[in-house]
Amino acid sequence: MVFYLPESIDTATTLDELTPRQIVAELDKHVVGQDRAKRAVAVALRNRMRRQKLAEELAEEILPKNIIMIGPTGIGKTEIARRLARLTNSPFLKVEASRFTEVGYVGRDVESMVRDLVEISIDMVREEKVDEVAEKAEQNAEERVLDLLLPPPALARQERPAAVDSNGAASAAAAEAFQRTREKLRAQLRESKLDDRQVEVDVRERSFPAFEIISSQGIEEMDINIKDILPGLFGQRGAKKRKMRVADAMEYLIQEEEGKLIDMDQVTRMAVGRAEQSGIIFIDEIDKIAGRERGHGPDVSREGVQRDILPIVEGTTVNTRYGMVRTDHILFIAAGAFHVSKPSDLIPELQGRFPIRVELHSLSVEDFIRILKEPKSALVKQYIALLETEGIKLQFTDDALEEIARFAAVVNEQTENIGARRLHTIMEKLLDEISFEGPDLKRKNVRIDAGYVQKQLADIVKNQDLSRYIL
Repeated sequence: MVFYLPESIDTATTLDELTPRQIVAELDKHVVGQDRAKRAVAVALRNRMRRQKLAEELAEEILPKNIIMIGPTGIGKTEIARRLARLTNSPFLKVEASRFTEVGYVGRDVESMVRDLVEISIDMVREEKVDEVAEKAEQNAEERVLDLLLPPPALARQERPAAVDSNGAASAAAAEAFQRTREKLRAQLRESKLDDRQVEVDVRERSFPAFEIISSQGIEEMDINIKDILPGLFGQRGAKKRKMRVADAMEYLIQEEEGKLIDMDQVTRMAVGRAEQSGIIFIDEIDKIAGRERGHGPDVSREGVQRDILPIVEGTTVNTRYGMVRTDHILFIAAGAFHVSKPSDLIPELQGRFPIRVELHSLSVEDFIRILKEPKSALVKQYIALLETEGIKLQFTDDALEEIARFAAVVNEQTENIGARRLHTIMEKLLDEISFEGPDLKRKNVRIDAGYVQKQLADIVKNQDLSRYIL
């Protein structure tokens, strides 16, 4: 299967032709700096493409080069992985490793990450199939709505042969008049003139018995289809007439027609294959489970989690409701701050499954300035667009952006360093007054300069106790 990329890539029209340099260029549009990390994921992705061109026997032996990203929070680790997945149209899942050390942790729960990845893949493939059948589904739904608005005459339903006598001529004239009326209604329906008219729709409802099954292995392990085991318990799907607006009926019937046109067995096969061959699992906070067994305390739990994650990263088969899923060729990207621990504190077997290690640097004032204005969805662009919906024209001067970046860097130094996320709290406080008064402002053109930034933020930043709570 070939996935087409955005028009911004001129020299490579398909994913197969995308070079590591071009992958980095695409990531640059969304993530500032961190060139080493971008190079690492670009090479890992390119190797995945190369592997798909090899003979099946050899391709099976080539495992993905998993990556560990090392660096503090808020510097772009997750965003790099997420943007890579979007670029390649790959199923992507982010999971925090620390959740597996919580009270009540069960070793097999780590397999839930694979099940969740498959569910994401199912949704992706189904959405693609919905797009493919959307036009046909809308046409079918339109015909059904017209049947509700103007039920076909009995002669038309019985499909009698054309008659030549007077009764036949009358029938033909009635059918022609019916068709003209139907086309008029069709035109009105497409122009949304009939949206508020009421129609009766057969709505299929499914009733479930009111009981639960509790298993020691957790709900995720309950992959048994009870409906197949006890068919008499559930009964057949019944249809119930319900009155609704034409607009709502159209939406409901489109969804029903999509369900008829989509082969869910095919969707499942494609989705499982995509999860196995191009899935990406991002394991965050892996440093929280770094630690060797000391014979007591939480270290035992941490090493236990590592040993449970190991077979999944190494390559195993996980049972899901859609069948068995292999993890051999899923790309795993781990990340952690490693302030207290270090990658070598992971058990040796797990270290060996992450051959690529990249250190990401903390963000400087210059990085903050670039983050504010360079990415496609930069913060400044977001706030300008949001307030423009109220008719407010926001304008940020260069010295204002420099001042915002400087304040963000200062607060990160004085309190906790949360990286680029600090810019969100700074911007919210900076624009709080404008956002609140926006609809009532008489002057709709607002210029944000360095003076305005200092006026709004200087006192808060100086008061460290206050800035801890507000910024």
